[in-house]
Amino acid sequence: MNTIIDRGEGIWQVKVPLPFPLLWVNAYVVVGSNGDVDVIDPGLRTEAAEARWAEALDAVGFRWERVRAIVLTHHHPDHYGLAGWMQARSGGAPVFMSDVARASAERLWGAAERERTGEATLALFARHGYPEAARPAMREHLDGFVPMVSPQPDRIETIRYGDRVRLGDAEYEAIHTPGHAGGHLSFWNEAEGRLFCGDHVLPGITPNVSLLPFGDEDPLAIYLASLEEVERLPVAAAFPGHREPFAHYGDRVRAIRTHHDERLRKMEALLIEPMTGYELCRAMFGDKLSVHQLRFALSETIAHLVYLENQGRVSRAEERGVASFVARRR
Repeated sequence: MNTIIDRGEGIWQVKVPLPFPLLWVNAYVVVGSNGDVDVIDPGLRTEAAEARWAEALDAVGFRWERVRAIVLTHHHPDHYGLAGWMQARSGGAPVFMSDVARASAERLWGAAERERTGEATLALFARHGYPEAARPAMREHLDGFVPMVSPQPDRIETIRYGDRVRLGDAEYEAIHTPGHAGGHLSFWNEAEGRLFCGDHVLPGITPNVSLLPFGDEDPLAIYLASLEEVERLPVAAAFPGHREPFAHYGDRVRAIRTHHDERLRKMEALLIEPMTGYELCRAMFGDKLSVHQLRFALSETIAHLVYLENQGRVSRAEERGVASFVARRR
């Protein structure tokens, strides 16, 4: 597998390894005509990822001190994790992200808040039927990310929605593309039809849409509305956070919307009898998931249940602090 690929126009794709089934996350190095470099989404901090960046320095031909900016589409650890590490090696290049992403990163990874956030996440899962005996393993999993996002960047600049952001020699518009993550940004260059889309639209796989104890109350509704907004963009080349760059962006957006419609109908059909979110998750995704996979699957199941409830398609009941859902008769 080619891991560092020249995509033309000064854009290099760096496949930063991940210790998860996704295998890698895409970072992008955008080289300006003056030799300065902007890095998009540097990846999760692991020894293998640091080694990949050493390879990238040689393959692309740049030095750390030429890094002008580290730009983040969102705060998830596989995109954010190396931001502070790279900032230190560059001599202090600023990290750019949305204010919502910054607040989310502080809530998840900051020393002052991460304990409370972990407890709130477990409490949310418990309200949806997650077994008490399984919670210590989930807590250990959540805490395990801290070394992979450390050190935290100490110079962060805010990107506002609609801001113009220079990447290499070109100017991009920062587009708000929420749903997969609060404050998620995509970067759009209309002149070239080029879009750095992060995890908002992915080829071959569907982005995870999760309900969390902070952030959007109906993330799937927000995500689907956001897909409608970006479908109109005349994208010639999309550079995603996972898998390979792709064309036919509008077709992919429509396929993702169809996927969620089908998943919602399948869940509704399963809810002929009341089920907790955890029970529905098991019915949808099976019982062979790792803790890492289960966190995503359960959060996504809960997000879909909230959407169905808000659409009047399922009703909720609570008993002893645990919610169950059943399809409404039509």
